[in-house]
Amino acid sequence: MSDLACFATAPKYLESLLADELRGLGIATARETRGGVAFTATLAEAYRVCLWSRVANRVLVTLTRFPAPTPETLYEGAAAFPWEEHLTPERTFAVHLDRIQSQIGDSRYGALKVKDAIADRFRQRYGRRPSVAPERPDVQVHVYLHRDEATLSLDLAGESLHRRGYREQGAAAPLKENLAAAILLRAGWPAIAAAGGNLVDPLCGSGTLPIEAALIAADSAPGLLRTYWGLLGWRQHDPRTWQALLDEAAERRQTGLAGLGRLRGYDRDAGAIRAALANLARAGLAGHVHFERRELAEAAPGRDGEQGLIVANPPYGERLGEAAELPAFYALLGARLRERFDGWQAAVLTGNPELGKAMGLRAHRQHRLMNGPLDCRLLHFQVGPEAYVSNRPRPLPAAERGPGAEMFANRLAKNLKALAKWRRREQVDCFRCYDADLPEYALAVDVYEAERRWVHVQEYEAPTTIDPRAARRRLREALGVLPEVLEVPDEQILFKVRRQQRGMAQYERVAQHGHFLTVQENGLRFLVNLEDYLDTGLFLDHRDVRRLVGELAPGRHVLNLFGYTGTATCYAARGGALSTTTVDLSNTYLEWAGRNLALNGFRGPQHRLIQTDCLQWLAAREPPLGYDLIFLDPPSFSTSKRMQETLDVQRDHVALIRTTLARLAPGGILIFSTNRRRFRFDAEALADLHCADITAATLPRDFTRNPRIHQCWRIERR
Repeated sequence: MSDLACFATAPKYLESLLADELRGLGIATARETRGGVAFTATLAEAYRVCLWSRVANRVLVTLTRFPAPTPETLYEGAAAFPWEEHLTPERTFAVHLDRIQSQIGDSRYGALKVKDAIADRFRQRYGRRPSVAPERPDVQVHVYLHRDEATLSLDLAGESLHRRGYREQGAAAPLKENLAAAILLRAGWPAIAAAGGNLVDPLCGSGTLPIEAALIAADSAPGLLRTYWGLLGWRQHDPRTWQALLDEAAERRQTGLAGLGRLRGYDRDAGAIRAALANLARAGLAGHVHFERRELAEAAPGRDGEQGLIVANPPYGERLGEAAELPAFYALLGARLRERFDGWQAAVLTGNPELGKAMGLRAHRQHRLMNGPLDCRLLHFQVGPEAYVSNRPRPLPAAERGPGAEMFANRLAKNLKALAKWRRREQVDCFRCYDADLPEYALAVDVYEAERRWVHVQEYEAPTTIDPRAARRRLREALGVLPEVLEVPDEQILFKVRRQQRGMAQYERVAQHGHFLTVQENGLRFLVNLEDYLDTGLFLDHRDVRRLVGELAPGRHVLNLFGYTGTATCYAARGGALSTTTVDLSNTYLEWAGRNLALNGFRGPQHRLIQTDCLQWLAAREPPLGYDLIFLDPPSFSTSKRMQETLDVQRDHVALIRTTLARLAPGGILIFSTNRRRFRFDAEALADLHCADITAATLPRDFTRNPRIHQCWRIERR
């Protein structure tokens, strides 16, 4: 058989990578072109590309070309080709057609004309014809129409080469296998693995990236596990040549597995880890890759001193619900890289390159990739101090500030003076001294008095109508003014960007400093963390709500749902509650709540901390417990992976309140609060209850300028 004219198709932007890969497989004629790589090859070389290419989608052998400006000429050209040299009547076949700028406007109609031409040719010569099999035919015919020319090819793969054989058909996965392999090749994983480096994927999902990394590091042919090939039903197939390649690949895999390094995949979703382990077993790699359920905040190398590649495909919005959550998620990813993977190389695929800036790392290069329909960037980092960048703008010196900075300073000083007497009377050490009072300076500024004064600054995300350069300059002016007016050194001012949060984003950890301060509020002491989370552990606007819980608590059994860090529980305990029960999904915050209780001397079995999904706990069939006072402060929206269902406080508040009332003892009181700004309480749906709006009475003095900061109701049965 003479050399074959071949074409290997590739995903968009991966043509050059595929060309390099084919040259590495000995295909000297590989020539990058639109949509893939053209090359000539012997039959054995074409087979080798099928078996070994990690990037290609398909390997096509060109059979014939002819003019095809109309459906009739397409039929005639196809019917004139000697299909009997490639297919027998006993075999099955299918036709797939792609078209660009062709006068034949319907791909399905064009494919039907070619199918009819093949069938008619066999019927005329043999009196019978091969059957059509849409799924996994013996011979897959590929037709490419470009303007007025048709190219008919045989698909040696039969179906896309990304189907390696280890992942269940239809299983949800964020990456196709050949895209995962391309990410690893772009990231330099073959050289890292050859040098003894390790790999960590902290967001592994169903395990595609670590499994592909293991196949690369073990020198395992990606097609070795496939049971279906289009070439097997081809009349010119050479079984001996194919079997020799399979035997060689099996031997190389066995040798490579013996020297495989340490590869790990983590994911917060237990279901994803189960899928990853099942895929690993089907890939014949059980025991060679370690998969573990682990939060991103807990991602770390397996051993001290390890180096290698950390690779990640963070969510584009689907897994966490809304794009507003993603900056905090990327900030957390960047924090983990800086704190625990110093000296490692990193590759992060993102559908929004701007999110890469939230990581606090400077990418030294990037590649463009398509993940399905999404245009993505693969960001490459060399993790180390030289790559670290801060998202905090540099304060603007006084000489460079405009007149607005003086207005901001005057308003800040005025607010401090107005709050001074109230602070002393109410024993308030943590308070909001500025909340976007001047629209041009859209900041929330909170002061925390501990052993030293600390300032927590949050910039509200500017609307798209605001010039980002002007907003950045005003922020720099404000950061210059704050140390002067509040009399604190610059390093005691903590800065964050405050975006509308969805799901559990406000509770996600964004750093890992572990620096807790002890502050006081109305004679109670609480631990706050100003750096590691978007929120600090103490909702300042709920100060008077907590006080109300404490005033209502004497002689009552108190339930704190969505209890967060247990600050309301501490008020109830000090107020004389007979018992307290705090329920929250997060172990981190329940541990924090326990520390707050202990800090104030509240210990013992009468103070229960329950880690579970609050919705699931409320819906449990066990007999309702008779709580005399319940504080219900749910998140506005939650899509936490560990919750059994989503929660939208606007949509679900009526059902949530009624479910909670099942836990309320006769004569009991429910305090319901929400921070959703546009929340509308459905009083009509709850008309059988006594619902008193106590929002105004629960707004602290330092939040009265923003009356929508929260809404609160006292609810009792009539």
